[in-house]
Amino acid sequence: MSSESYYELMPSPWLQVPLEDYEGHMNDPAVQQLAALADLFGEAFHYCQPPSVAIFGIAGGNGLDRADPRIARRIVGLDINPTYLDRVRERFPHVEGLELHCMDLAGQPITFLPVHLVHAALVFEHAGTGRCLDNALAAVSPGGSLSVVLQLPSAVESGVSKTSFASLQSLSADFAMIDPVWLTNTLAGRNFRLAQETRRALPSGKAFWLGIFGRN
Repeated sequence: MSSESYYELMPSPWLQVPLEDYEGHMNDPAVQQLAALADLFGEAFHYCQPPSVAIFGIAGGNGLDRADPRIARRIVGLDINPTYLDRVRERFPHVEGLELHCMDLAGQPITFLPVHLVHAALVFEHAGTGRCLDNALAAVSPGGSLSVVLQLPSAVESGVSKTSFASLQSLSADFAMIDPVWLTNTLAGRNFRLAQETRRALPSGKAFWLGIFGRN
């Protein structure tokens, strides 16, 4: 079975993870990743200054306040869990030009119009680099950018850290590290050039890598 067929046939464990568990886990003292992810999205937004942006795996909208409404007139949020999108609507009713789409990025093709910036943070580790990566690239308009946040290997922590939020451990089986060098080379072959990169250390001993790729 191909990796794409696997993601199309298997139900997503994300449908069984309450947003409160996800955000509680990501804010846990042993993890402390929500603020770092918001910062990295803000860095990508500041670098690209996009009139439109799509956030793959938007969850509850962490970091959405970093998108300057004077610049971004259209914001697209995508997630497989419809209750996550309901919470984004509740939290950001004032955001003009907000489009929310419930879809499985690993199993369904995108249907929305392309944007100037696609941001995918800790998405490919869970959704794979088949259909999901194809969707990300297809969503970038000519001259636009793709920003990716990857988790780097750690000698002291597992891929999905253990916290008191047991539902998050259901994600461990589908979690796979993505090598930034592999991604950079793969995207170069698809006419996306690495324009900017950042490494962000985390208190847990893990680290994030942000790569911003311009479409040639």
